[in-house]
Amino acid sequence: MSEKYLIVGATGSIGSNLAEKMHTSGNDLHLVGRDESQTKSISEKLNCSYSIADVLKDGYVDIIKSDISDIKGIAYCVGSIDLKPLRMTSEDDFNKCMKLNLYSAVELIKAYQDSLKKNKGSIVLFSTVAAQRGFTNHSIIASAKAAIEGLTVSLAAEFAPNIRVNCIALSLTNSKIAQPMLKNEAIAQGIAKAHPLKRLGEGKDGAGLAKYLLSDESSWVTGQIIAVDGGRSKLS
Repeated sequence: MSEKYLIVGATGSIGSNLAEKMHTSGNDLHLVGRDESQTKSISEKLNCSYSIADVLKDGYVDIIKSDISDIKGIAYCVGSIDLKPLRMTSEDDFNKCMKLNLYSAVELIKAYQDSLKKNKGSIVLFSTVAAQRGFTNHSIIASAKAAIEGLTVSLAAEFAPNIRVNCIALSLTNSKIAQPMLKNEAIAQGIAKAHPLKRLGEGKDGAGLAKYLLSDESSWVTGQIIAVDGGRSKLS
């Protein structure tokens, strides 16, 4: 049985923090990123294997499968922030966001379904607080992440009892993709204050829960959408 965990989006804030946490716990990892320099650097630091692949490109799963065929778990730590009024959106905006967040996740899961079943594996996906709360200008990302939440509960039912599937719903996290919003200090502080815990998320926040959900410690947890959002979804 394989004990290797696949982390897609390993150079991002959550993916890189998750890789660090799992490495510290002695887990065997295979990292996936689209930036070769960053992915190679993290992999060498953690002494683990890696693939260079872009989830928006056709054939990305074939690249990963050629490097690793048997796994225990998947963390699909891929996301985007595309905010604009509906009147300014295009079909391409929605299609690209769905490809990045949903379609490519489905393709990856299908490719490793047999392996995950054999190894009693776990899948962790990521959503956003905006999928269940209404926020202005969030129609693109909220639609895609709401689809991820639907996928989570559907696959959890379909794959039980052999594969567990859970989803972490984040609020705004201090990350590379969030920098266009956070580079303005006043805006960043305002967003932080909108959360009951009065700060933005950090990569380690979502990564800590993802590590738990991938591990056998969460062996009785499946089909859950768990908020890691500073209280934003329930308290404000």
